[in-house]
Amino acid sequence: MNLENYNTLELKHPDTWVLQVRLNRPFASNAFNTEMAEELTECFEHLATLPEHTRVVVLTGKGTRAFCAGGDLKERHNMSDEAWFAQHRQYERMVRAILGCPLPIIAAVNGAAFGGGCELVAAADFAYAADSATFAQTETRLGIMPGAGGTQCLPRAIGTRRAQELILSGRRFTADEAEKWGLVSAVFPHSELLPNALKMASTIAANAPIAVRQAKLAVNRGMDMSLANGLGLEIEAYNRLVPTQDRREGIASFNERREPKFEGR
Repeated sequence: MNLENYNTLELKHPDTWVLQVRLNRPFASNAFNTEMAEELTECFEHLATLPEHTRVVVLTGKGTRAFCAGGDLKERHNMSDEAWFAQHRQYERMVRAILGCPLPIIAAVNGAAFGGGCELVAAADFAYAADSATFAQTETRLGIMPGAGGTQCLPRAIGTRRAQELILSGRRFTADEAEKWGLVSAVFPHSELLPNALKMASTIAANAPIAVRQAKLAVNRGMDMSLANGLGLEIEAYNRLVPTQDRREGIASFNERREPKFEGR
């Protein structure tokens, strides 16, 4: 992946197998415009097809004020209905690319996550937040509703009744509340947020990459199944790992008392 292809994203590899994707429109609180949605779609669709160079993604925002303020309402001002529909189809494709990415995605919420920004947090596999971060699903205050996964991902993250309260009211909530309710896994001082997210990403990236991807698949797909069907899916995912070289390397390294060297095969 060419890390310099994008105008609205900053991509870099802070560790060998870790890709940091930074939303880069700080002058607009990192809000989505059409270009950012297109670039996020391309980035995550590319990662889904060529995962051998990356094992974990850390998604964050530029600056200290905002992670992502959602859709850029200045760009949307005076849009025709047809133009709005066309742009939103791109947003839908973007969130499907993120949700469909087989690699683990950690959101490092460096500031305000409103509207589509909050939906991004809920779409990640898990999230950490700066203690100054704030969250809100603000759409009903604007005559619309969450349309980038918020009505589906947020209830799965924090429970239906709490999600209904937040979506219907549009009220803001704090990083501490987000942690208490399960939207984020931990809260850090701002200066410690990205180092901790990258440290966890490196920990995951050191594990067997095929096993990590299969475990993610089993969890995500299993949540939409009965327990019996989910257990069947788990065994299918498990059985795909038995003939891998990584499985042999993991057992050998344990018995030889050394660190494993996983190759993703």
